[in-house]
Amino acid sequence: MKQLTILIAIKTFLIMILFSNSSCKPDQQKLAEGVNFPSAENFSTEINGKQVDLYTLENKNGLRADITNYGGRIVSLLVPDKNGTFEDIVTGYHTIDEYFESEEIYYGALIGRYANRIANAKFTLDGEEYTLAANDGPHHLHGGPGGFHNVVWDAEQPDEKTLKLSYSSPDMEEGYPGNLNVEVLYRLTDDNDLEIEYSATTDKKTVINLTSHAFFNLAGEGSEKITDHYLKINADYFTPVDEGLIPTGEIVSIENTPLDFREYTRIGERIESDHPQMIYGHGYDHNFVINRNIENNDLESAASVYDEGTGIKMEVLTTEPGMQFYSGNFLTGEDVGKRGEPYLHRTSFCLETQHFPDSPNKPEFPSTVLEPNEEFNSKTIYRFSIRNK
Repeated sequence: MKQLTILIAIKTFLIMILFSNSSCKPDQQKLAEGVNFPSAENFSTEINGKQVDLYTLENKNGLRADITNYGGRIVSLLVPDKNGTFEDIVTGYHTIDEYFESEEIYYGALIGRYANRIANAKFTLDGEEYTLAANDGPHHLHGGPGGFHNVVWDAEQPDEKTLKLSYSSPDMEEGYPGNLNVEVLYRLTDDNDLEIEYSATTDKKTVINLTSHAFFNLAGEGSEKITDHYLKINADYFTPVDEGLIPTGEIVSIENTPLDFREYTRIGERIESDHPQMIYGHGYDHNFVINRNIENNDLESAASVYDEGTGIKMEVLTTEPGMQFYSGNFLTGEDVGKRGEPYLHRTSFCLETQHFPDSPNKPEFPSTVLEPNEEFNSKTIYRFSIRNK
């Protein structure tokens, strides 16, 4: 009996050790040089009478996402590299004041009411013309100056892996019709997925296009250029743009163009091409048409990207028909990030799942109209793993 008791005690002790190792938090694991956890104190403030805070999501594998309800921004995202060292792979800052002062205003933010561009800052709905802010030359970009990136969301954290953000956008805010109620759910799963679910309802016919504008560098934020990352995009077609980066309305094959990423290709391999699309975008800043039945609302693989040095691989899955690939062409080095390194030209990339730019003015594109009796729903997953050669 005594031996049995001892054996049970030993077994229990071993199970406890195993469980402890498998559910280790990142602060118990090795962090890459220069990586630090953001402090909640540096984000606690009030904006227009609403409380701003920082929320932390963690899974059993040690992955950690820090998100602020100011603009719904992903402030940091810690994932392990091939050596088990945790890298922060998201471009951004460790204080709220730095976001206010940043040259790039979209780091990590939720984008709406309409992600990407609307030509000439106007669209017509049921014969009525709506005028928006022209904040990108003559065009409207990312919901305008007072878009969702620049508001304080109501926040609720039901558990350590989940954050729910909600925002009520009043009728005619930034020129858009309808009182729009939006919910965004961030969830960090034990399968190392960062899930983002969007939903919205309106009391008046309107247009909507939501996305996350996270900037990534899989070598670690503040590291070298992302032109050495390898990217694959599940798209045979893209929507070409004019010199103002407004879609022409065409849907064109990527065959024999620098935009052919159907197989893993180094981002920098063709980025300096003299192809007109690369000149217009100063590199990649294009919407890809995901290979899918756009009537089918299931998740579809959109892209996969990895860095050889860290071995970190990120896959993107989405219910959306398109994805904007942006190669950080307009980063200037004026912004200094979390490790004290300047965010130089092409040191971050974005994979923004979306409906197509300027769809309200392009009836041939998938519709972005939301009716009062409908609910907008969209889901995107950023999945992390180690690339096996």
